[in-house]
Amino acid sequence: MCAVICGIVVVRIIGFLLGLMILGSALAGTTVQLPRNGVLDLDFSSFTLAERTQADAFPADLASMSAGAVPAVGLHDAVQALRIASADPSVQCALLRADAVSGSIAALEEFRAALAEFRQSGKALIAYTENAGNGSYYLASAADKIYMGSQHGGNNMLLGISSQSLYLKDLLDKLGVHVQLIRHGKYKSAGEMFIRSSASSENREQMQRMVTSLWESMVSEISPVREISAADFNALVDNLSLNFPEDFLQAGLVDALVSHEELVSKLCTVAQVPSRDQLHLISFADYVTAKVVHFPGRNQVAVLYMDGEIVEGKDYMNVAADRFVQEIDRLREDPSVKAVVLRVNSPGGSVSASVKIRAALDLLMAQKPLVASFGGYAASGGYWISNGCQKIYADATSITGSIGVFSMIPEFGGVTKKVGVGVESYGSNKHSDMFSLVRPFDARELAYMQASVEDIYELFVNLVATSRDMDPAQVDAIAQGRVWTGADALEIGLVDEIGSLETAVAYAASLADFHSSDEYLVCEYPEPITPFQQLMIQLSGDKSEPTILSGTPFAGLGNAVSALKENEPGVLYARLPYALEIR
Repeated sequence: MCAVICGIVVVRIIGFLLGLMILGSALAGTTVQLPRNGVLDLDFSSFTLAERTQADAFPADLASMSAGAVPAVGLHDAVQALRIASADPSVQCALLRADAVSGSIAALEEFRAALAEFRQSGKALIAYTENAGNGSYYLASAADKIYMGSQHGGNNMLLGISSQSLYLKDLLDKLGVHVQLIRHGKYKSAGEMFIRSSASSENREQMQRMVTSLWESMVSEISPVREISAADFNALVDNLSLNFPEDFLQAGLVDALVSHEELVSKLCTVAQVPSRDQLHLISFADYVTAKVVHFPGRNQVAVLYMDGEIVEGKDYMNVAADRFVQEIDRLREDPSVKAVVLRVNSPGGSVSASVKIRAALDLLMAQKPLVASFGGYAASGGYWISNGCQKIYADATSITGSIGVFSMIPEFGGVTKKVGVGVESYGSNKHSDMFSLVRPFDARELAYMQASVEDIYELFVNLVATSRDMDPAQVDAIAQGRVWTGADALEIGLVDEIGSLETAVAYAASLADFHSSDEYLVCEYPEPITPFQQLMIQLSGDKSEPTILSGTPFAGLGNAVSALKENEPGVLYARLPYALEIR
């Protein structure tokens, strides 16, 4: 009885504390106060750029709790806030501090375009850097002036883009693990890490082209505004000529080297205030919260976010088929929704889930305009669900294509022998134990699985051919599981235009016969998860494999092992094997 009473008391106390936390979180979101005027502070150490705005109700762990978690600002909200700020008399100018930036290159591409638009409004945009890197300098190059800290000791990493892949065959051989990979597409590299000791020539070819194309897109925007040729800029990077602040100044990549006091003085001049006491910085995250308001209306252009891996079920953290089919049907039946923009940021996933979502989208498009906007990824399953839209916009640095299929089944028979475990199988039919994972497939079983993969690949190719008005042979030539950047995908017909989410929204609105942005509201779907749902997800724990390799080039090893363990035998996948971020 004492134990029961103590349990009830503890549960009541925990419930009371959680209630206070949720209430405090809700109240905190409504009490943002901004200075009456000042400098818009785009400090990436105080916010992160994400697909959607989602303030964390609770820190994910004790480390972030002690450090102070920063809010995630959605790309659409960030762009809208910059547009509002360009006409806001209380915003005198903007300060960009992007050294802590991270995220997909495509998101930075769209945010940089918004920075350039802000600059064109006539208000000054000042960039300051102490640790210039690929992403931070790429954003800084949109500014009127780039100032760099004059002190030495910074960590300048303007080195170009790289990507690393792990290959585990030799390790798995030692452990006695045999991975059976069934695929169609000579470029379909998902699963290759488990069956090879190094990259195939096809994978090496596509990866090299991908990182080269991404870098070319970034340099093409940097070099004109800094008045340096792409060749000269690459020579500086290749020769490791950009080490100290003086190197950046001499190369013309920054306008001046300044101390902190000198930076403050320059900001006072630009903001037209007499002293630092009157120089007020406006937090960008707070500005977004205060100025960008979401509310439903009678005339909506809906942005449906497909952000994450495509899976079955109703998972809140990924693109779960059952949940999203309901959401798509709701948008189709809602008379206030006049057009839909499908915002895809997905490396793909389950074929069966992709088929369900695509079918629901086809029904929606039969009744309302449907336009696709590609974020960091719209590849494999992400391309499956979206290639039928009336128009496809991609960023130059989006990753798309990967039209291919695979299934991966590990076999642990060698492990059981090594550790001295005997396994006896009993089945009602000849192949009942096909997915037991303790013996390899025989020839007939391999042919059975290959036939499924070939069937889905043919379906994928024909689906793209019909949607993109191409010949199946033409699609097959650019498919084979190969990934393409948005810039390259435009040339081969996989996308229609290089453009941002904002561009896609404007086009969808025009299809719905709206002639001005004043005639409609942009609404985001699905509804963001509630603070309580966030809490439950966090309390459920991180299911990834813990590893001592975090922070090293081998950090992906633990996740790779987890993926190998969790793959459901016999499931067909259309997805990418990696994720790219720029830091």
